[in-house]
Amino acid sequence: MSRYSNRPNAINQDQLYEDVFEERGVSSINQFVTPEFSRPSQEVLDSMSYKKYVWTVGDRYWRIAQRQYGDRSLWYIIARFNNKPTEAHIQPGDLIKIPTNVRMAVEVLS
Repeated sequence: MSRYSNRPNAINQDQLYEDVFEERGVSSINQFVTPEFSRPSQEVLDSMSYKKYVWTVGDRYWRIAQRQYGDRSLWYIIARFNNKPTEAHIQPGDLIKIPTNVRMAVEVLS
């Protein structure tokens, strides 16, 4: 089963894409809708325990998740907790927070 099976679709008929439609010989394009993630309230985030970590050159979320949680697939927990979706949003020397209770973090941030 494809991971896109349950993803909502939308029909794009925006005239902005008129050249694309003409090139493809269609009047619209069926597209996947970009998912929206809700952000937990600051109160909920503040109630979670975490440790501080200074980002260094070469750091990756997945490596930190592997070291902290023993599971690299939990990288998104650190990214969402810090509201920094990719490593490109962090500079060396930036302070990030790593949730220490992974079970609670998965429940709140997934």
